[in-house]
Amino acid sequence: MQIQVVKSKIHRVKCTGADLNYIGSITIDEDLMDAANIIQGEKVQIVNNDNGERLDTYVIPGPRNSGEITLNGAAARKVAVGDTLILITYAFMDYEKAKTFKPSLVFPDEATNLLK
Repeated sequence: MQIQVVKSKIHRVKCTGADLNYIGSITIDEDLMDAANIIQGEKVQIVNNDNGERLDTYVIPGPRNSGEITLNGAAARKVAVGDTLILITYAFMDYEKAKTFKPSLVFPDEATNLLK
């Protein structure tokens, strides 16, 4: 049996941009992507702690050590710059493997979005 589990989480980052006129996606500082084991194009769930919105999109890398977290396209309507977000990815895996799997959890500096 396969089940879906949390694979990665970037916990409590600030939205640094909202670009309605971009094609779509979320831009994430590539250092944060690496730390959380997230790859370009991967599906990510975005949870907005400030307004309760939840949405899915895909990831594109942003400049390293920039702290960038920008929602692009239609997703930009679901956030305001400065909102606190949680970014989560999931993976399907065998039930027995899932029992011992450890997700990549990242807790950046909440003021800068940079790794501590």
